[in-house]
Amino acid sequence: MLNFVLCDDNLNITNKLEQILETIFSNNNYDGKVVFKSDNADDILQYANSNEVDVLMLDIHLNSNKTGLELAEEIRKKRKNTYIIFTTGHLEYAMIAYKYKTFDYLPKPITYERLEGTIRRLFEDANELNKNYIKIDNKNTLIDEDEIQYIKKDGMKLVFHTSNCDYNTYSSFNKFQEKLPDNYIRCHKSYIANLNQIKKVEPVSNTITFNDDRTCEIGPNYKKDFMEVLKNYGIL
Repeated sequence: MLNFVLCDDNLNITNKLEQILETIFSNNNYDGKVVFKSDNADDILQYANSNEVDVLMLDIHLNSNKTGLELAEEIRKKRKNTYIIFTTGHLEYAMIAYKYKTFDYLPKPITYERLEGTIRRLFEDANELNKNYIKIDNKNTLIDEDEIQYIKKDGMKLVFHTSNCDYNTYSSFNKFQEKLPDNYIRCHKSYIANLNQIKKVEPVSNTITFNDDRTCEIGPNYKKDFMEVLKNYGIL
């Protein structure tokens, strides 16, 4: 899922933009969601400092202590991969906006057709070019690979567990293991662990604890190879 955050000093515009986005998501089977919106730059910055922000849509002229450009600059320092889309009625700022690795620039008033084109390109980019996202089904469901704690086999389903929620799809371990990065290691017949999300490993009890305190087992048939990988990875 791509998390969208919206900022405009006119809440009526923000609410309308959210409605248009939700319609675009629904009409195109895009796995996107507006997770936060505000007319205050500080609120947006505070949210972005402690939550995942995949797409930031913000007005350049904010009735706040920061302009949209200044807000984008602050967020870009911490979130290098966030897609930034500027919205404004002042066309003269278009070239300045691209300084902040801007994905697109939408002049107001924003139309459905113009925004839909931008969102379509954004999802195509996230799916095909940005290797930080994993597509798990044919409904354009995208998961940031860094957010996955582990992948669990549950009957005919695979469960992708993140700290925010679980994503389910019908597929096989082998299919996904081939396209996963090297930090995803099979540790059990029913689990693939993301080494970057491991908090601790207890070899005696054969238990892995992840950063969100969820756990999984280390299977006896996988333990030797898994422990060797952990040593090479610097976890043990």
